[in-house]
Amino acid sequence: MARGTFTGGIHPYEGKELSKDKPIKTVLPKGELVYPVSQHIGAPAKPIVAVGDHVLTGQMIAEAGGFVSAPIYATVSGTVKAIEKRRLATGAMCDSIIVENDEKYEEVEFKPAKPYEEMTAQDKIDAVRLAGVVGMGGAGFPTAVKFSPKEPDKIDYVIANCSECEPYLTSDYRRMIEEPELLLEGLKIAVSIFPNARGILAIEDNKPDAIAKFKELTKDEDKISVKVVKTKYPEGAERMLIYACTGREINSSMLPADVGCIVDNVDTLCAVCRAVKEGRPLMERIVTITGEAVNEPRNYKVRIGTNYRELLDDAGLKCEPAKIISGGPMMGFAVFDLDVPTTKTASALTCLSKDEVSAMEPSACINCARCVEVCPERLIPKNLADAVEHNDEKAFLSMYGMECCECGCCSFICPARRQLTQLIKGMRKIQLAKRKK
Repeated sequence: MARGTFTGGIHPYEGKELSKDKPIKTVLPKGELVYPVSQHIGAPAKPIVAVGDHVLTGQMIAEAGGFVSAPIYATVSGTVKAIEKRRLATGAMCDSIIVENDEKYEEVEFKPAKPYEEMTAQDKIDAVRLAGVVGMGGAGFPTAVKFSPKEPDKIDYVIANCSECEPYLTSDYRRMIEEPELLLEGLKIAVSIFPNARGILAIEDNKPDAIAKFKELTKDEDKISVKVVKTKYPEGAERMLIYACTGREINSSMLPADVGCIVDNVDTLCAVCRAVKEGRPLMERIVTITGEAVNEPRNYKVRIGTNYRELLDDAGLKCEPAKIISGGPMMGFAVFDLDVPTTKTASALTCLSKDEVSAMEPSACINCARCVEVCPERLIPKNLADAVEHNDEKAFLSMYGMECCECGCCSFICPARRQLTQLIKGMRKIQLAKRKK
């Protein structure tokens, strides 16, 4: 029986009290909207509009560029201003469709291809594919591809990742509190695609109100249950969550489907519900704007393509942030320009009043083995980092360096303040690039 947790992990300051009790606020974008054609893992989407075209909210503006790809939809009405490279939150440049918002928000008519009751499993997958739904927990893997394993009858569990273990982030929590029926219906749809599957709502035990709400909603459900998992980072990582819920293990060469599991996060399942039952494409998501430097930390319902600066202007700042992070402090990345668009995978903007990491001076390893104790993949991060510093790729691979999930636990716990995760992550990128070649 799964224990509801995993080996290793850490307990960083959560910071969730800043935004968790404030209701989601809907914001409408004011200026131009930028739609990068790469908002997912896989082939970039292909623009199907031209400069000067008038578009409506919910109109497809870029079609999927392959099987592992996803279409993109306009989230406002207006005129296509340009198709050119624009900067992303990562700092990279990406081909993008720019729409000048006319602030009328005229919509196309949304309707499903078939009534829900008449849909087959393939009809539901096709609806999800057409809607452009991707994993909204950060990875951006096209959901229709995830729903299409080689042997669907061998899928035993569809797990709703409700753990939200990343510090400061509360967008999934607010969805669970404010729109629980939408999430539950999305999970039911996902479960119905697989003939032998059961659904699990995996919720960390620091969310007792959400646990109580979903236990009440599922008390008469035969195929859906609530699994309370331990509050610990990185409980929400796919491999850790599968182990915590089922006791099954996967490695970097496997997919969750290889052990009979499908994992989707809260926002993704809400988008699945709307795609299948309403024929509504993925056009919005919940984004957390938080941190000690923010005047009014809260969650926003954001139309994809909205400029980050508009969200931060609405929340306000108490002081000049020492560091702004896209995402949370453990797995997010620092941003240097706020004039970038929100995308399907944009989860948060964390504005810190102090940059404690930059102020730290690394020193020599004291061989305390704390990094080994907290590593959820049971690696020896200190040895992996040493191999990277000596440019010893063979040693790095022999010590299973590619199994690292880049969670940051080793860097967090290291008393010598060595940037272990950064070193390992850099070598993993080199190895992945070589594999592609």
